[in-house]
Amino acid sequence: MTELLPLNPDELLTTTRAVRKRLDLERPVPIELVKEALGVALQAPSGGNRQKWHWIVITDPERRRIVAEHYAASYRAYASQQPSAPSAERAKIISSSDYLADILAQVPVLIIGAIDTGETELPTGNQAGLWGSVLPAAWNLALALRARGLGSAWTTLHLRYEREVAEALGIPSTVHQGVLLPVAYSMGVDFRPAPRGPLDDVVHINTW
Repeated sequence: MTELLPLNPDELLTTTRAVRKRLDLERPVPIELVKEALGVALQAPSGGNRQKWHWIVITDPERRRIVAEHYAASYRAYASQQPSAPSAERAKIISSSDYLADILAQVPVLIIGAIDTGETELPTGNQAGLWGSVLPAAWNLALALRARGLGSAWTTLHLRYEREVAEALGIPSTVHQGVLLPVAYSMGVDFRPAPRGPLDDVVHINTW
């Protein structure tokens, strides 16, 4: 077992951040370390314990390039719709997001979390049970990576081109992608909790 960072549970949960500018693009990531983190991820809940999740781990430079091109195209469309004069905090996020779109192909490992529904089209109606059977595992993965000195960033913008990405990676039509995690060693491990609004503004006891 890999030696883990000395973080207690609360520290791990509150300091697992979206890492973009601090991804180390030069240091290779051992595939066995990724598999170790995925083993932890699979302890997450899955509806009916069906475990229909799938994890596409992309290390091949050409396939990373294809995914990155689709991501960048989607990001450009998204960025063009953002306010022209963002707040200082929002400007920092935009800057790091711009950076990720520029360097995504250079990130050593890309991981797509997906789920097999057995159908080409997603079900209609409330999909909480469907995505609740894969996205908790994806967050488990982000936590497990952080504990091993690896950074990641939760992204979904590539889904604008989900079918094109699926075709490039040979993903079956019944397997639906839910998240993309760029993964690399982080430059430093001194991440802090992010600013959040007051708890009482979002917690409702018994009634709204």
